[in-house]
Amino acid sequence: MPDVIDILGTPTPPKKHEIGDVLPELYAVLESRRVEMPEHSYTAKLLLGHEDKLLKKIGEEATEVVMAAKDGSHDQLRYEIADLMYHLMVVMVRYDLTLDELAEELASRRRK
Repeated sequence: MPDVIDILGTPTPPKKHEIGDVLPELYAVLESRRVEMPEHSYTAKLLLGHEDKLLKKIGEEATEVVMAAKDGSHDQLRYEIADLMYHLMVVMVRYDLTLDELAEELASRRRK
C-alpha cells in the first residue's frame, strides 16, 4: 500500500489494521447486508439463501486452510484463513451469534 500524504505534504505510513477493529467493522457490514439485502451482494445471498450452501462453504474454506497450511505458504494461509473467518462470521450473523458471545465463550475456555 502506498504512503498517504498528510495535509503538509509529508508521507505518512499506512494505518496498521488491528483485529480488534476489523472484526467488529466486518460484523457490522454483514449485519447491514442482512437488513438491506442488496440485490448483487454475495453476503446477502449467503444470508438469505439455502443454509446448506453456506454451511458447505465453511467446509470448503476449512479444507483450503488445511491445504495452505500443509503447503507452507504463509501468504496463502493468511488468505484462506481470512476467507474462512469471513464465512464463519456470515454464519454468526445468520444465526444471531454476536462477537461478544463468541468472546465470552473463548474467554471461558482459558485456564485459570
